[in-house]
Amino acid sequence: MEVKNYFLLLITYLLVVQLGEACSNGTCKVGDDCSRDEDCGAGLYCFSCAAAFDGSQCVRSIATDQFNLLNNSLPFNKYVFLTTHNAFAIDDGLPRLTFTNQEDNVTQQLNNGVRALMLDTYDFEGDIWLCHSFGGHCHDYTRFVPAINTLREIESFLSSNPSEIVTIILEDYVETPNGLTKVFTDAGLIKYWFPLSKMPKKGQDWPLVNEMVTNNQRLIVFTSKESKENSEGIGYQWNYMVENQYGDGGMKAGECFNRAESSALNDTNKTLVLLNYFRSVPIKPLACVQNSGDLVDMVRTCYAAAGNRWPNFIAVDYYKRSEGGGAFKATDTSSGELLCGCNDVHSCATPGSNCTSS
Repeated sequence: MEVKNYFLLLITYLLVVQLGEACSNGTCKVGDDCSRDEDCGAGLYCFSCAAAFDGSQCVRSIATDQFNLLNNSLPFNKYVFLTTHNAFAIDDGLPRLTFTNQEDNVTQQLNNGVRALMLDTYDFEGDIWLCHSFGGHCHDYTRFVPAINTLREIESFLSSNPSEIVTIILEDYVETPNGLTKVFTDAGLIKYWFPLSKMPKKGQDWPLVNEMVTNNQRLIVFTSKESKENSEGIGYQWNYMVENQYGDGGMKAGECFNRAESSALNDTNKTLVLLNYFRSVPIKPLACVQNSGDLVDMVRTCYAAAGNRWPNFIAVDYYKRSEGGGAFKATDTSSGELLCGCNDVHSCATPGSNCTSS
């Protein structure tokens, strides 16, 4: 009996110690086991990635505010921005015969630190819609929302956050003359418009971010239609940036090459660099692995391919899904390298930090 009692006491003691050491109530850090969001610290949430680990762990959900961490006194092209591919394509409960790419609405994305949005614009039912296409056209079963709804979300964010800059990258199928100009005007966004005349075309730096904020020129818009640069004053994307291959072709380990519309990645006449890293057909359960170590590896691969330039935009599907740091860590890595030669932007904020560069 004494031996049995001893072991019972020992087991009880070990359980108490284990429970005492377990984190909870906001004390859990990245990678710690959790059972609910409230267990995780600020900027984290409790997430299950069955393709990578058992159970649930705390992973990041909010991007680093690089302007607040450091400053906004550098040119726009010296910063890195988390970008959501097909930012509008979320499951809102309506029946569709197409796929989704994100889980949060655009307002939530912006509040969590996303600063560039990829949107697909189409003529549909006498209006401009955000849509996936079938045969190059929008249909009832592939449409998501009228463009003005999403643009008004962006306007509300810019109005409430007067020091922030948002970039919109349009895959543009709108044929209606001045159709985009009208929908941006109706959404109240023209007052934030960054003018075409200030977009550099010969490899020069962009204006300083703090100047853009002071002038309230805080919305940068690019279109995939070259003609819109002359007809509506919207920057033709590939006059200003290079971009790697999108979809499955851009996810081959150790390879990074430009998409057909873009000039070579090492074309330094284009100041901005966009990194795509998402599947041709999104697979939500695998996105947490895709957005983690594989993404960081591709950032480094494309750095070399782009003439030793770090990306300014990192575009992903399901941006919050990861094994821990995810797309947020990839953005912090690129920001750190770009701003101070460190592999984490937080090291840039520590004077005299002996960071480890890549």
